[in-house]
This record gives sequence, C-alpha cells and structure tokens, in this order.
Amino acid sequence: MTPLGRAWSAVLRRAERRLPSLTRLRSPEALPIALHRRRIYIVPTGFGLGFTVLLAVMVLGALNYSNNSALLLTCLVGAAGAGSMLVAFRTLDGVALTAIRAQTVVAGEDVPLTIDIAPGRRTRSSLQMDVAGRRLAFAVAAGVPITLELALPTEQRGYMAMPRMRLFTTWPLGMFRAWSWLHPDHKVLVYPRAEGFGPPPREPSLDDDRGRPHPGDEPTALRMYRPGDPRRQIAWKLSARHEFLLVKDMEQPAPEAEWRLSWQAMHGMDNESRIARLARWVNEAHLAGHRWSLALPDRLFDVAQGDEHFHRCMTALALQP
Repeated sequence: MTPLGRAWSAVLRRAERRLPSLTRLRSPEALPIALHRRRIYIVPTGFGLGFTVLLAVMVLGALNYSNNSALLLTCLVGAAGAGSMLVAFRTLDGVALTAIRAQTVVAGEDVPLTIDIAPGRRTRSSLQMDVAGRRLAFAVAAGVPITLELALPTEQRGYMAMPRMRLFTTWPLGMFRAWSWLHPDHKVLVYPRAEGFGPPPREPSLDDDRGRPHPGDEPTALRMYRPGDPRRQIAWKLSARHEFLLVKDMEQPAPEAEWRLSWQAMHGMDNESRIARLARWVNEAHLAGHRWSLALPDRLFDVAQGDEHFHRCMTALALQP
C-alpha cells in the first residue's frame, strides 16, 4: 500500500471511532439487511478528483478564449461525471443481505461462509465486498439472487461474531465510490482444537473382559457335545441326523465399550489443556463408534453416541469458560 493509501486508511479508522453514526459503526443488525438512501455514502475517487481538476482547467480555458465549443464539451463531460454518481448510488440502492450460513470448524481452521445477496429489481454491475481483509467481486442479474462463498480464519474456540462487511462499487466510470457497511448479527460456532497426542481416557486393565462373549439365552451356533453341557441345550432333532450330539452354543453379545470422560479426572492441567484433551477423547470415541459420557464442572452428558451427542459435547467444550 502506498503512503497516501496508508494515510487515507488511518483517516478512515479515526473517523469510524469519532463518528460512529456517519460510518455505521453500530451494533449488529438482524437479517435481512436492505440498503437504502440513508445508509449509502458516496465520495469521489482519486481519478474523480483528478477529473474535476481537469474540468476546472477546461472551463477556465474555454472562458478565457471565449470558445463555446470547448465550454459545451466541458459541460457535457461534467454532466456525464455527475450522472455517474447517480448510477453508482442506484447500483447499491435496494441490494439486500438475506442470509449467512456457516459450517462448524475447529479453532485454527478457516470457516466456510455462504452469503446470499438479493439484487432487487435492477441488475447490479461491478459490486465488491470486503470481509476481514478479503475481497469478493461479483455482479447480479435483476431478480436473480446470488450466493457468495468465502472462508474466514478462526483463532479461538467459542462463538465467533461476524465481522463488518463493506459493500461498494465504483461503477460506471470509476469517478465515485459508493459504499455501505453491513454488520449482520450472526455468530459461528468454533470447536476447540484437540491436542495432538496424549494418554487414553482409561486404563486398559479396567476393560480386560470387554469384548469377550458371556453366557446368555440366544443360540449363536451349533457345536459337538462336550461332557458337562446342559441337556436343555442339546439340539435333539438335528442330532438325530448325525452320529453325534449337537449342542446349541448360547452366548450374549459383548457389551459395547463405554468411555467415561471426566473433567475432574485430569489433575495438574490448566483449563485449556483439559479442554484440548477432552476434545481429543470425544473425537476418538466418535470416530471409533464407542459410547461415551462427559462430565464437566457445570453439566453432565450421559452415556450416548452419534452425531448429535458429539455436537452437544463439543459445543459444551467450546463454550466452557
């Protein structure tokens, strides 16, 4: 950025702090947000200022030499420049930000955003939007909504508020910049970042019998008779077809693994380290298809599994103070 551009940016930042009503530095607004004449601002661009100086020189020259043709040309060109200001205003007037959709991501990842823009009854040419240092350029046909996609960086867990958006245009001649601020009341949930590696959530010795079949009431297979097998488990009808006795092997399904994750079970760790470890355990349990419970200082999530249980647990970790 040039020194002049940096100076102009500093002036704008100072104006936003000193004149919040003028620069729309206000509280977030509920969707949809429609632009109208009271929230659209217009200033000349650098090219527009230079063009104005040129027109002034042309007027002086035409008057000095009494050249009616030059004076007429100056008036026509000046009228075209003034008309471009109205065109720039009408390009933004009536545009509406109707919806914002975002996916849930882990802290440190870019969150994909989908922004819906409604153009109203007119075609909008050469629109641009600045969001968190990223710029999108687009045009919208009359009556046909458009969907914009971009990604915003995330830094920490919890709810991330949407930054202010600046919608502007220099259409059609680049002499004037018309812009408006949009500050939607929308938040994006950011999950905590899980630790890279660490101990398992439980000691393996606690589950030595996990996965072994246990005696039950459901027949699972047939096998040859062994001394000591109960007589009620002998398959008499099937044994009659063979020269030996067949026995129904009775088993019950092995119980599913259940992980009991507890905040209090981790000692000597700060809050962020505990949240990172619990996030890793929840991710591992969810991917492995295990059932798990989660005990936090202010709430308890009973044993369950599935996407909904995963979202509840990760949301609670993201919002944990």
